[in-house]
Amino acid sequence: MKYSDKIIYMEGIITEVHDGAVAIDLKGRLGSMRIPLRMLITDTEPKVGQEVGFNMSFIEQLPQAPNGTYVK
Repeated sequence: MKYSDKIIYMEGIITEVHDGAVAIDLKGRLGSMRIPLRMLITDTEPKVGQEVGFNMSFIEQLPQAPNGTYVK
């Protein structure tokens, strides 16, 4: 990796709850994402409208050539 790691704290709102996943709209008009329910750390059942917070870093492309396994 060429750049040092910079951890950024982000927040969002749960917009959908399904059997195995939740959808989150990120604050600041940064988009949305879906994560598996097993990745959400919580003591209670998640509900639409609840706020979530998480740490995120930048994504860096590693190899120059595409991996043939995933191109098929």
